[in-house]
Amino acid sequence: MSFYDSEKALSEYLLFHYGRPEEVLPHEFGPTTALDYPVRCVRHNLALEKIPSESRALDLGCAVGRSTFELASLCREAIGIDFSQSFIDAANQLKESGEMAYSYLEEGEVRKETMAVVPSDIDRSRAHFEQGDAMDLRDHLGAFDIVLAANLLCRLTHPQRLLERMPGLVNPGGTLILCTPCTWLEEFTARENWLGGLNGGPKSTLNGLKGFLDKDFDLSGTRDMPFLIREHVRKYQWSVALASIWRRR
Repeated sequence: MSFYDSEKALSEYLLFHYGRPEEVLPHEFGPTTALDYPVRCVRHNLALEKIPSESRALDLGCAVGRSTFELASLCREAIGIDFSQSFIDAANQLKESGEMAYSYLEEGEVRKETMAVVPSDIDRSRAHFEQGDAMDLRDHLGAFDIVLAANLLCRLTHPQRLLERMPGLVNPGGTLILCTPCTWLEEFTARENWLGGLNGGPKSTLNGLKGFLDKDFDLSGTRDMPFLIREHVRKYQWSVALASIWRRR
């Protein structure tokens, strides 16, 4: 079983996506700008006033679905796809009932009970979730006005396969948002498939992305996006993702 199908991962990602600020970071001196990452991935990287009302959105590596729901608040339809069946089951439960009970770790074996809640002003019927492989997406998925892949690329064995599919997934004039902490590890991706961080190859992931996307996309901009994953009350993963925003020609 992979980490992303474990109870530990499910708990941490429900907290990452739906936890209240005081649950995720109960320390007033902590990095509060790193909170609400799944929402910021959507709202900070789109020209919200320019999204057509009938837009379709795709959230690849959607985990437990918070970004998908945010896209559903802006678009007619938002599809979330993740390789982890447990993540997709949780997202579908949240779609069905709007909330889900779970617990998160305090210390040792001590846990706290809480609820993941989808904001009540989001039309959950616009969100759809399915298990799938981002490197081998199903046929007839269609094209989208917005495609988001957050914290996904450096967890794929062959990220190039996804990038090669992008021209067919994004409508002309549509937006592709790629957010990645650029954590290239041979545990997930063989060195020859890294998009950046290579001596004798692309030294930056952004340059690696340009090599695959420049033919069909214009780079609209980049930004640094901090995020915080809590493991327990005294241990956190603070990271800074590179967000790159691309417009399909």
